[in-house]
Parts: sequence; structure tokens; C-alpha cells
Amino acid sequence: MTRCTFLMLFLVVAVTQTSAQAQHRIIFLGDSITEAGANPGGYVALAADSLQKLSADTEVQGAGISGNKVPDLLERLDADVLAHEPTHVVIYIGINDVWHHFEFDHVTGTDPETFEHGLGELIDRIEQADAVPLLCTPSVIGEDTESDSPVNIRLQEYAQISRSVARDKDVHLCDLRAAFETFLTANNPDKAYEGVLTSDGVHLNEGGNRFVADFMVQQLRSVLEL
Repeated sequence: MTRCTFLMLFLVVAVTQTSAQAQHRIIFLGDSITEAGANPGGYVALAADSLQKLSADTEVQGAGISGNKVPDLLERLDADVLAHEPTHVVIYIGINDVWHHFEFDHVTGTDPETFEHGLGELIDRIEQADAVPLLCTPSVIGEDTESDSPVNIRLQEYAQISRSVARDKDVHLCDLRAAFETFLTANNPDKAYEGVLTSDGVHLNEGGNRFVADFMVQQLRSVLEL
């Protein structure tokens, strides 16, 4: 799929009507999880519906592209996010930065230093545009969050990097990884790799989309004081 097509898709997946007078314009920035999340039943669409019921003067858009890592978000931040003059930007990234180290021959992951620096730059540029960043920890690669597999251990390390960046930059942390761990500890007793919140260990199923939507709404209600 070409970049032109991706940009057209971004415009199509805006899940509320654009209005220059909107008090809250929220953009979810991420990878394929967020790209799918803008579809009907996805977490972005569900969050948009809930947030608009709380405040009609709210717009929500999805800006996810499959395969994206932190360097990709930096490259398209201006065109795909800041050009839309958001008031708040939710950064949900990190899965591919880790996963691509392990699962794919044709791409590479993001080293820890580049990941940390890139998150900081995203936050700085969003704040310079007078928007409020909210930084999420990456969720799961496999639903056994206690697994000692190298990919799960690496993902835990990157989640900790995200926490440290949020603390150092003094921005709101959406600790999605911790929320997944708590839920899956209680609801995945067989330590299954997939099927509780995801369809394949990474991408959200119906229950996962609802879970993430509820989590995001809770986080945004706190920040927006809704």
C-alpha cells in the first residue's frame, strides 16, 4: 500500500466530524493496533463514542499505520498529526520496535537508545505544537505476561523505558502494559498465547478493543477532567 493511500485512509478513519471549534481534538498515534482501532468496533472508534457522550465538543481521530515504529512516527508526525491541530495526542507504540527484532527477516526493531530518544522527541514536538501528549506503555506480544521468552523480556524493558520517559518529561503515563498484566493474570489462567484480549498475541480481538477503549477513556477523563 502506498503512502498516498495511507494518508487517504487516515482522513477516512477520522471517527468524528472535524470542527475548528472543537474544545478537545484527540489523535491516537500508533501502529496497526491503532490503524485497526479506527474501524467500527475498534478501540479508537469505541473510545470516540464514549468520549462524545461525556462531551459533545470532542473529536477523535486515529493515526495508525501498520508496521510503524518510533522512527516512523517521528517522520510523519507533522503531516499526520500536528497538521490537524490536536489538543491531545495519545502515543501508543513499541510493539514493532521490539517484535521486529525477533519475528521478521526483512525489517529490524528499534534499539533501546533510539526508542528512548525518539519518544522524548515525539513528546517535545507535540508540546511545542501546544498539544498535550499522553504516552502509553506497549501492551503485549503474547498473553502470558509472565513468560520468560526473550521477546516478552525485551517488551518489559521497553515498557520500562516508556515509563521513565513519561516521568522524565513529566507527561501523563497510560500504563497499558500494567493494565494488561493485571487483567491477564486474573483471566488467562492457562497462560495461553492468544485469545483473551488478542487474536494473535498482539492485535486486539473484540474483547481487547473494548478493554483498551475503556482504559483510554479512563485515562483521558482524568486528563480532560470530564
